[in-house]
Amino acid sequence: MTDLNAIQRQIAPELEELRRQISDALISSNPLMPSVVEGYLKTKGKLIRPIMVILTAKMLGSVSPKVISAAAAVEMLHNASLIHDDVVDDSKLRRGKPTINSVWNNHIAVLVGDYFVSSALQQAISTGDIRIIDSLSSLGKLLSLGEIDQIYNARNHYLDEEAYFKVISRKTASLFVSCVEMGGYAVNAPEEQIAPMRRFAELLGLCFQIKDDIFDYFSDEKIGKPTGNDLREGKITLPLLYALSRTELPQTAAMREMTAKEELDAGEIRTLIDFAIEAGGIDYAYSVMNRLAKEAQEILSTLPDNENRRALSDIMTFIINRDL
Repeated sequence: MTDLNAIQRQIAPELEELRRQISDALISSNPLMPSVVEGYLKTKGKLIRPIMVILTAKMLGSVSPKVISAAAAVEMLHNASLIHDDVVDDSKLRRGKPTINSVWNNHIAVLVGDYFVSSALQQAISTGDIRIIDSLSSLGKLLSLGEIDQIYNARNHYLDEEAYFKVISRKTASLFVSCVEMGGYAVNAPEEQIAPMRRFAELLGLCFQIKDDIFDYFSDEKIGKPTGNDLREGKITLPLLYALSRTELPQTAAMREMTAKEELDAGEIRTLIDFAIEAGGIDYAYSVMNRLAKEAQEILSTLPDNENRRALSDIMTFIINRDL
């Protein structure tokens, strides 16, 4: 599997400046805020999204303070969305670590999430580039709409692959699109160079979410959520959607009826997971993901070859093969 650490080492000075800038941006005179924020930042993930901003900027130009501010903005908005999601989902763990809402409470978690949003906007404004500000603001709307779409689909029991892709395009892929868009804007790259990067990032984001959805069908405590958590919340993802489309199978009708229930018990969740696996849902999801990844790599191959383009290609490989 591609070593993400190697990519991080490749841009180590930029990532160090990014971490410093995020830390400085979140400083507060309130004695409670630093305790919450510092604890949260210790559980930081792989920084894939700001890495996408930095690599795009390096591929199409060079890194400047404007690039770092754009990367900080998108990372803080991403973290705000995760903090708020944990409240909505009543999640106790993220990446195997306690969430803010579980350590403190929902009230504090929502306020801290809002603080991250405001700090993200300040970072975007500091670039002085209205395109970056617009990209970040549009991203915030899309992330919210994606979650609302998913809730709406779950409540109305929509079992539609097109609706599924609309949701993950908004709630996940939009973030990656904004990353490359902001990286391109920050170095004043021409639109003809940014446009293919948007499509590459969209495909990468779709693959990221499909892989995340596949994880939900298998037990792994490292991921920080139990098997079948999506089903528990009424979310029908690609593996089960495919299985439910197989009307030639004798058990499909009963499985579709089961998904229409307002609440599923543990046994029903296990039954649906087993059905999705046995009906080829996991294999189908992998085949879709690999097809999207191939298209993304083909788009990337049309751009100038350098170490930054190769690193972006490696990120796609990492996303496809990751186990967390």
